[in-house]
Amino acid sequence: MNRFRTVVSVVAIGIVAGFLLEPAVHGSNGGAKEFRDDSGVLRTFTTAGEIDLNNPFFQSIGTNGRTCNSCHKEENGWGISLENIRDTFERTDGLDPIFRTNDGSNAPNLDVSTLEARRAAYSMLLSRGVIRVGLPVPANAEFQLLSVDDPYHFASASELSLFRRPPPVANLRFQATIMIDGRETFPGLTILEDLAHQANGATTGHAQSARDLTAQERQQIVDFETSLFSAQVRDDDAGNLSAAGANGGPDPLLTEPFYIGINDPFPNGDPTGKPFDANAFTLFNAWAKFASHHGGTAAARGAVFRGQQLFNTHPIHLVGVKGVNDELGVNDFVGSCSTCHDTPNSGNHSKSGPVDLGLTTAARRLPDEPLYTFVNKTTGETVQTTDPGKGLISGVWKHIGRMKAPSMRSLSARAPYFHNGSAATLLDVVNFYNTRFNIGFTEDEKRDLVAFLKSL
Repeated sequence: MNRFRTVVSVVAIGIVAGFLLEPAVHGSNGGAKEFRDDSGVLRTFTTAGEIDLNNPFFQSIGTNGRTCNSCHKEENGWGISLENIRDTFERTDGLDPIFRTNDGSNAPNLDVSTLEARRAAYSMLLSRGVIRVGLPVPANAEFQLLSVDDPYHFASASELSLFRRPPPVANLRFQATIMIDGRETFPGLTILEDLAHQANGATTGHAQSARDLTAQERQQIVDFETSLFSAQVRDDDAGNLSAAGANGGPDPLLTEPFYIGINDPFPNGDPTGKPFDANAFTLFNAWAKFASHHGGTAAARGAVFRGQQLFNTHPIHLVGVKGVNDELGVNDFVGSCSTCHDTPNSGNHSKSGPVDLGLTTAARRLPDEPLYTFVNKTTGETVQTTDPGKGLISGVWKHIGRMKAPSMRSLSARAPYFHNGSAATLLDVVNFYNTRFNIGFTEDEKRDLVAFLKSL
C-alpha cells in the first residue's frame, strides 16, 4: 500500500538538552520532532512526510474537549507516559481534557469540584496512567458475575470497571488485533476497517461525541495513524542506535516484512509454512563485535546485543499460561520471550492469540483495583480476576484473563508497563517474568535485557 512507501522525507528537529523536549509545535507543514525520554531520544517517522495538525486526530469532535491526541502523544511514542499525565495535572489543576469523569476517574460519579477532589478522583490515572474502560458481561456469556469488590462502589454486571493503559497508535502496520482484549477486531474486516471502527468508538466514547465520525473523518484518522512509525534513535549509553551497522530507529520499520501470522511459533501458525525463527529481533546483530567490551559506548552496545540474544533465545518454561499450555495440550512449553513477541523487529504477536500470564489474579491485585468473581454457568467453577480481558468480549469461560501481547517499540517513552500500569520500570517487567516463570536471570542478564528494551 502506498501509505507504507519506502521513500519519504521527514524533518528532524535538533535535540534540545533536558529530560523532555517541549511538546512538538508543528505548522501545517511541520515535520516530526525528536524527544528526550527516560533513556535517550525518540523519533517519529511519518510516511506522510509531515505531521498534519488539521487531521481530525487533533480536533475536538466530542463534547468534553478531548482529541485523540489527548492520550496519544508524539513525545510518548503516540501513547502516553505517567510523567506526562502528572505534569499535565499539575499544570492545569486537573482540568485538562484528559481528566474527565466518563473514563479518566476511578468511577464516573466521583466529585471533581475542587483540586483535591480531582486529585483523589483521578488517582489511578495519576498513579499508573490507566483509563477506565466500562464494559458489561455479555448476555450470552458462559459465566456470570458472582460478586464484585470495587473500592469505588460503582462496578456491576452491567458495567465492569477495567483500568488499562492507552495503547500507542504508531507502528500499527504490525497489528493483528485492535485493543488489548480484541474488542475492535471483527470477523471479516481488515485491520484498516477495524481501526476505522475503533476511531469512531473512541470519539463517541472517550470524547463523548454526540455523533458518529463521517466516513471521511474515519479514513483521515486511519491514514494518519498508519503513517506513524516511532522508535528510539539514541541511547544515553550506547549512542546512535543505527551506528556501526545497527538498525535501530523507526526508519527500517517501513520495509520490515509483515503479514498476519508471520513467524508464528505454534502449529499451523505462519500461513506460508515458514518455520518459526526464535531470532525475532535482529536490529543489533552488528553489535555482536562489542559483546565482550568493557567500558564506554562499546560496552553499552555489547549489552544491547546480549539483551537481544537473551530476548530471542533464553529458554523459558511456559507453565500455566492460558492460551498456550491449554490450547497446545502441554503442561510445559519451552519457549523464549520471542515466542509471544514473535513479529520480526516489532515484538507484537503476529496473530490474534491472547494469553493469560497471571497478571490479573487475585494474588496480584493492587489495592485500588476492583476484583471480580465469576462463576461458570455449567460447571459451577469460580475464578477471581481484576480484568477478564478477552472473556468479556467473547463470553467464553476459558478466555477470561487473556490479553494480546503489546507493541514493544518506543518503550522508554511511555512508562509504566503492562495493561494496568503495574510495572513502573522495564526492570520491573523483567523481574515479573523472571519470578513468574522461574527463569533464573542473573543481575547482569537483567541489565542486558533492560538495555535492549530501552533501545527499542
